[in-house]
Amino acid sequence: MPIAKITRRGLAAISLAVAVLWTCVLGERVVAHQAYTERARVMRDLERLQHRQRPVPVSLPNPLRHHSPRLTAS
Repeated sequence: MPIAKITRRGLAAISLAVAVLWTCVLGERVVAHQAYTERARVMRDLERLQHRQRPVPVSLPNPLRHHSPRLTAS
């Protein structure tokens, strides 16, 4: 003798809730995998940038010369 009976609407609501739950679980796994992949890429880029050779400085530039514009009255 059943204590409670599940109606079609109740069963549909439970099915919908389970589908939404699984969608969230699978979506979270996809996001976590993308974050892991992005983190690995960033770490590789940082290591590559740290080991890149530093630029060699060039000779000093010529001293700046102060050029004042000459004004003439016309």
